[in-house]
Amino acid sequence: MSNFREIKPEDLNESAFKLIGHDWMLITAEKENKINTMTASWGNFGIMWGKNVVSIVLRPQRFTKEFIDASSTFSLTFFDKSYKKDLSYLGTVSGRNEDKLSKTNLTVTYIDTTPAFEESKLTIICKKLYAQELDPQCFIEKNIDKQFYPEKDYHTLYIAEVEKILIRE
Repeated sequence: MSNFREIKPEDLNESAFKLIGHDWMLITAEKENKINTMTASWGNFGIMWGKNVVSIVLRPQRFTKEFIDASSTFSLTFFDKSYKKDLSYLGTVSGRNEDKLSKTNLTVTYIDTTPAFEESKLTIICKKLYAQELDPQCFIEKNIDKQFYPEKDYHTLYIAEVEKILIRE
């Protein structure tokens, strides 16, 4: 990726609340030489097991979940606001039904063997460490289950180690 430099996780000066909740991110992985991505606005950054980690959640019906499950790594990419239309499209159309990437202004690139996007302002390469389906019996705040899971399609939680962070210069 041209015009990018690698930084240490502790040198990332962006708010996770803004990046994930406001700007959104693409979660991207490869399976059998095919790439799929989806827009997400839920997740977090932190420390777990003595490692810098990210957490993402994917519902079982999301096509991207198959790609995440099949790969040991994935990327999280963040963009400036000029790409919001592309992110909105990628979050509402399934890659099962069409080549949705071809209908965006994004260019796939690879960081080592993990797919990402040349146009991103920030790319995080992640290595999966843990996956578990959310258990409805574990909700302490019971209205979360009713509000967010009326179809009982519980997310799978993935915790992944941050292997590399690249920011646009």
